Amino acid sequence: MKRTQSFWRSSIWRDETGAAAALYALALPALVAVAGIAFDYARVAALDTELQNAADQAALAAATQLDRRAGAVGRSAMAATSLINNETRFANDGEGRDVSDLTVRVYADKNQAEACGDAGALSATATGDAQAAFVCVQVNTRTANFALTPVVGALRSNISAQAVAGVGSALCRTPPLMVCNPNEASDPDANFITGMRGRGMLVVQGGGGAWTPGNFGYLDTGTGNGATGVRMALGWVSPPGNCISQNGVDTVDTEPGNMSNVPQALNTRFDIYDTQGCEDGGTCPPSVNTRKDLVRQKDASGNNSCRLHNSQGWYLPANRYDPANPGSTPDSMGHPRDVCHALATGQAGACTTSIGDGTWHRDTYFRTHYLRTEGPMAGTRWNSADWQANTKLKPDATRYEVYLWEIANRGNVIDGVRILDPKPRPDTVAGGTPINYAAPVCSQLQPSGGYGGGVTPSATSADRRRMSVAVVNCTANNVRGNTTGVPVRRWMDVFLVEPSIARPGSATRRATGQDQIYVEIIGETTSGSAGETAGSVIRRDVPYLIR
Repeated sequence: MKRTQSFWRSSIWRDETGAAAALYALALPALVAVAGIAFDYARVAALDTELQNAADQAALAAATQLDRRAGAVGRSAMAATSLINNETRFANDGEGRDVSDLTVRVYADKNQAEACGDAGALSATATGDAQAAFVCVQVNTRTANFALTPVVGALRSNISAQAVAGVGSALCRTPPLMVCNPNEASDPDANFITGMRGRGMLVVQGGGGAWTPGNFGYLDTGTGNGATGVRMALGWVSPPGNCISQNGVDTVDTEPGNMSNVPQALNTRFDIYDTQGCEDGGTCPPSVNTRKDLVRQKDASGNNSCRLHNSQGWYLPANRYDPANPGSTPDSMGHPRDVCHALATGQAGACTTSIGDGTWHRDTYFRTHYLRTEGPMAGTRWNSADWQANTKLKPDATRYEVYLWEIANRGNVIDGVRILDPKPRPDTVAGGTPINYAAPVCSQLQPSGGYGGGVTPSATSADRRRMSVAVVNCTANNVRGNTTGVPVRRWMDVFLVEPSIARPGSATRRATGQDQIYVEIIGETTSGSAGETAGSVIRRDVPYLIR
């Protein structure tokens, strides 16, 4: 049967085969646009992630150098570009794969660092290494040229990234000492440390009531056991306890209780080992340089031979240093106090403040200890010109500088003097001749084989006469006994000048008590951060991202 033309015509109009193709053809531009947007957005997102990771890593690398020491700013910028190597796989702007085009700025203030893209913050960058505390790293713009979305009018996307980082510091193996800011009323931020190098500082243990400027106390480092734990932390060469944050916004807790015998642990650093000097479980070696104002019999023996004991152990000689008579030559003399702190109260030149002026009798010190025993001038002593010429130290040398020079030249013969060589004194006492020992003798006699001949300070061995102490505002924080959450304004490095013992006074000499600690200010704590001569702490710096 033949089909008519009209039949075929109606069949074609009713045929729905291939209708979907037409729909797809109509939708194709939209589908291409959606796919293009998805593809190119993924590229932009991946590029943003790459650049942000690069900024984060560069900021962390830069923050590791912000130790507030010389060269910190320059080292920070170098670390951001040289310590890490970041690449981009999604930028296609022809600038290569390396992400190395960075802008590094350092700030003293956290808020300014976070706003480092603002015009005001750009002018607030840290002006010196000591102020640099935060870093802002900007990764300069990279471009993703779009592959598909030009059909919808988008051609490229420009991406940049920014990160801010700082460094958190903690002091570990820290002697648990705190000092009430002596200038709290006029200097609550404890800026007095700057420019105070070489000045003596006299601090007295705080009592049960509110502590006053110039008092000192002990910190709770988590060792427990009250005074026993404090003696461990003060005496042991590897103290137990927790790390204490070095940031001023962080806090410490004071340690209450009866601490009358705690200074005995400090005295082990001078080769003095009283009953409660070194707690069991640790070692308490002295410094290799133990200059002090005490003498000991050459043939001393028995239970008291290394303790503070008249005639049988360490004791004050009859011919003591007199600050009112600097032309004399005492039988023994440590690195002395500032003259104003050594003179009896009421004497002309005596000071009543806790911080001295850095003036001490250097000529008397060298004349006392530097007796020529060799060469054509044997029997004569160094004078002012001699010690300055032989040591190359300045006329206003600090006690700590003299101490370190003696260690550096230990055993050498310089101008007829063997440095740090024990020398007998002229007065004779029953039982033998008292000697002003310059090097440890008792540390080698301690139980369990002793502690050797003392610790020589180095980059890896902590200086036993250098300590870091927390400076706090005791009045503002009502510090007394057991006080928690006390903000630390600064950490200060000090040189331990003398043992803490009771010394009788005289018309010209000021009496001292075993509750007093006398130190010389070295400066703000940086020990352990960069391989310098180690202090009595280990400093741990951990960089962290702020944003």
